[in-house]
Amino acid sequence: MTITTDPTVPPRTSAQIYQRLRSHLAFLKMGAAAEALSGVLDAARQEGTSELEAIEQLLAIEVDATENRQQASRLHFANLPAPWGIDDYDFSAQPGVDEKLIRELATLRFLDDAANVILIGQPGVGKTMLSICLARAAAEAGHKAYFTTCEDLVRRLKKAVAEHRFQTGLRFFAQPRLLVIDEFGYRKLDEDGRSLLFEVVNTRYLKGSIITTSHVGINGWAERLGDPMLAAALIDRLLHRGIIVGIDGPSYRMRSHQARADALRKAAAHGTPVTGKAVRS
Repeated sequence: MTITTDPTVPPRTSAQIYQRLRSHLAFLKMGAAAEALSGVLDAARQEGTSELEAIEQLLAIEVDATENRQQASRLHFANLPAPWGIDDYDFSAQPGVDEKLIRELATLRFLDDAANVILIGQPGVGKTMLSICLARAAAEAGHKAYFTTCEDLVRRLKKAVAEHRFQTGLRFFAQPRLLVIDEFGYRKLDEDGRSLLFEVVNTRYLKGSIITTSHVGINGWAERLGDPMLAAALIDRLLHRGIIVGIDGPSYRMRSHQARADALRKAAAHGTPVTGKAVRS
C-alpha cells in the first residue's frame, strides 16, 4: 500500500503531533499513559530507545494502571471486614491449623472445581480470619469474591422477597466465583431463613465455591437449622466437593486477653504505664 501526502497540507510539527497524541490518549480514557507520555518520550530520546519500545512501555503503564483499578474494584466489592492476607495468619501460634492445607487452598485451585471449604472450630481460633485471607487472595487473583455473614445474607434476601425482587437478590449471591458465609449456625434460623440459605447453596451448587465458617460441628447443623431434612440436603451439596478444615487450638482472643493481663501485672509491679494495642480477633 502506498501512502501519499497532500502537498498543499503543511507537515505537522513535533509539538502538534505530541498534543494530538495526548488528545488520542484522553479520548481513549488512557489517563495513566497520557500522564506518562512526556517522561517516556524523554527517556526514549536520552537512551536511544526505539519507537516500538517506547509504545510498549507506554501501553504497559496503562495496563498496570488498569489492573490496579480493577483489583481495587474487586476488593471493594468483596466487602472484606479486614485487610488480612494469608501471610498475616500466625500459624505458629495456632497449632490446630493444618498450614500445608491452608497454603494449598491459597493457591485457589479449589475454585476450578467449584469446591467448598468448611472451617469449623471454637470461637476465636481464626476461622473468620482465614476465610478473609482466602477471599482476598481470590480477589487479588482476578476472581469475584464476596464476604457476608449468614445472618446478613438471610436478612438481605428476606428484604428482597418483601420488595418482590428475590431473583435479583439471589443472583447477587450466585454470581461471585467465591462466596464466604461467615458465622454459619451462630444463630438459629426461622423457616424462611432456612429456605433462603438453602436457595443460595443450591443455586451455587457445582457452579461456584462457598467458604463457610462455623463453631458448630456438622453433626450439630440439623439442630441449629431446626430442619433435619433441609440440613441433610444442604450438607450434601456443601460436602459433595467439600474440604473440611477443623481447627482445634487455643483462642486468639483469649490469648490476647491473657497477654494484656500479663502486661498489666508486670507494669503494675514496676510502676510502668501500659499503652493499648489493637488485637486481631
